[in-house]
Amino acid sequence: MNTYTKFLVRTYLSSFLNVFFIFFCLIYILNLLTELEFFKQTNVKAFFPLYLSLINTPILVFEMFPFIFLISTQFFFNTLFNDNEMNIFKYSGLKNTKIFSILAITTFFVGILIISIFYNLSSNLKNLYLGLKSNYTEDKKYLAVITNNGLWIKDIYNEKILMINASSINNNELLNTYISEFDENFEIIRNIKSSKIDITNKEWVVKDAEIYIQNNREIVKSLKLMTNFDYKLIQNLFSNMSSLSFTELIEMRTNYKKLNYSLTEIDLQLLKLISFPFYFILMFIFSAIIMMNTKTFNNKSIKIIIGLFLSVIIYYINNFFYILGTSEKISVVSSIIIPLTILTIINFLFLRNINAK
Repeated sequence: MNTYTKFLVRTYLSSFLNVFFIFFCLIYILNLLTELEFFKQTNVKAFFPLYLSLINTPILVFEMFPFIFLISTQFFFNTLFNDNEMNIFKYSGLKNTKIFSILAITTFFVGILIISIFYNLSSNLKNLYLGLKSNYTEDKKYLAVITNNGLWIKDIYNEKILMINASSINNNELLNTYISEFDENFEIIRNIKSSKIDITNKEWVVKDAEIYIQNNREIVKSLKLMTNFDYKLIQNLFSNMSSLSFTELIEMRTNYKKLNYSLTEIDLQLLKLISFPFYFILMFIFSAIIMMNTKTFNNKSIKIIIGLFLSVIIYYINNFFYILGTSEKISVVSSIIIPLTILTIINFLFLRNINAK
């Protein structure tokens, strides 16, 4: 590795780590305030909100990485401009495109490490965070999971415990469902079997219900069953994809497919993770272009403000297409590719004369 390459990579990574640390601290403090507000009327030990905030912060920082790269790039070029090192490189025959390519490759490999190590660690911590905090929420007595055997729900309603297993979901209906109803001492009350249950509302309509009480069997054309779940709530239960690692997302996608469950959100999360290293590169190039075109500005704050303003615009464009993908107004692939394509075109247009800067 050439000396100038080592210098560029080392300086760039130093800027990145400094900005990362600043973001981590700021997000931790903001998250801590949220936790303190949540537990203000709950009797918990003083360290508990501190701990919860700490394990929840990494996944929040993960979502901010595109902007961490953008601001890191700004600080990196500010350092080079202040020390007049850009002119030294230029007089030595090192073109701006060469500097960009070195740092773009560095950004890509850092992005791979972030996705493969930081994200998986953050998702595990998020999962731990949700498990600990659920003990202090009103819905801790409810449980819903998706496995190879379909959808499993544990519910408690009017001191009765319901254990529900369905093979699949079709629109607002559970298919091939078996329900075991217990009292508070876990003594079996009855078993209910049905090929189709309407779960549009929390009052379920069990169609052609086969009811087993001890050794007696009864068939009821339409049975109403009160629960704490409806279709909308069940859909939302599995929307927190940030608590799943990459391999867990793939495994869950397989289970979702078997259950005939919507794959939209999980496909969006997988595609977002796959595209992130390229998104980081585009944000680096975008920020570098801003810095090269504003290097004559004496006020550093103006450069940072310009970068932040444009990054906010990029964020809302991304979020807009992400919502379109989630609501299935456009395809999942389009919701990820279109924002990246727009950013790529912008970068390409401004990169053509970058060596003259």
